[in-house]
Amino acid sequence: MSTTTADFREATGGSPAARPAGTGGITLVCGTRPELIKLAPLMRVFGDECAVVYTGQHYDRSLYSRIRADLPPSDRFHELGVGAGRRGGQLGRTVSAVDEVLADRPGRVVVVQGDTTSALAGALAANAHDLPLVHVEAGLRSHDRAMPEEHNRVLIDHLADLCCAPTELNRVNLLAENVPAERIAVTGNTVVEALQAALPSAEDRQAVLAARGLERDRFVLATIHRPENVDDPGRLAVILRELGRLPLPVVFPLHPRTAKSVEEAGLRHLLDPLVELEPQAYPAFLALAAEAAVIVSDSGGIQEEASVLKRPVVVVRRSTERPEIAGTFGTRVLPGPAIGAEVARWLDDVAGHRERLRHLPSPYGDGSATARIVTELDALLAHRAGSVSAG
Repeated sequence: MSTTTADFREATGGSPAARPAGTGGITLVCGTRPELIKLAPLMRVFGDECAVVYTGQHYDRSLYSRIRADLPPSDRFHELGVGAGRRGGQLGRTVSAVDEVLADRPGRVVVVQGDTTSALAGALAANAHDLPLVHVEAGLRSHDRAMPEEHNRVLIDHLADLCCAPTELNRVNLLAENVPAERIAVTGNTVVEALQAALPSAEDRQAVLAARGLERDRFVLATIHRPENVDDPGRLAVILRELGRLPLPVVFPLHPRTAKSVEEAGLRHLLDPLVELEPQAYPAFLALAAEAAVIVSDSGGIQEEASVLKRPVVVVRRSTERPEIAGTFGTRVLPGPAIGAEVARWLDDVAGHRERLRHLPSPYGDGSATARIVTELDALLAHRAGSVSAG
């Protein structure tokens, strides 16, 4: 299944919603597929009044083609093509490239999402131009300084004029770092709306499974891509072996970074027991996730999505910035036998676990995050305009 412009418009809720006069000039800076997915509900609301600056941080051609296909045609889409490289060099190039866009079309406010190099670059460029900065998905903390994203999150939050915290725990994290309360708003996470709009119907989900020869609750969905897991050949081998030993078919969309590591480390044979897939379009991936018996992943976004889909997720990481799902939808384990043991626990009564999780609310909100963010953003702009007039 490929994603088309129609898919994107459906996933973002249709045509752009009406905006009050004078609220344009919004610049969204992003560089990865997850950022685009989570910013899509805001793109729908802002419509032609927002510009999208896509840095090109996701540089794999096959993955990029899917990202680009997700976007409707727009003359306000700035494609920078920064590409890969060492973290410091990539950050420097991205800040410079975003700075040039803002110098030409500064707008009124810059919005960034999450904790990527692109998000930090957008924040630094906005600061250099004295533009107000809105951080969507603020306040997440793993308290793991070995994680590059942790540094990005902290820096962006302290630069932001408005921190849109998905949960109360995120707000507490920000207050603990002395971020002023008036700069924080608990909004929920836009992933809820993005997922609900993109999730295929039950009938279409069954069609996705049938095309792969799969049955509901009779397979495991796994994604592994984080550097801590795939850049170490020994750790990657352990994870792949554990996945290969699971008692159900394991559907494994192969991330470009993981594919590269598999080839370089000579681990291709460890993929043989798995149902290897190319990276999936968002609706197709959600169809698989919604119907899986259990998900195994190191993705932060999938931890959120699992709580909306009401599916269990085994998180293979040394730390997580999303502890809200611990003990309900997810459990964190280290690479090794704990993967199989935790999956077995979820497989002991798949139907029973599905029914129990169905009644648990997602900690990431009720699907109104976009409305809350827009309200807070408008208040920020109004306050800034009033301050300028008074000055």
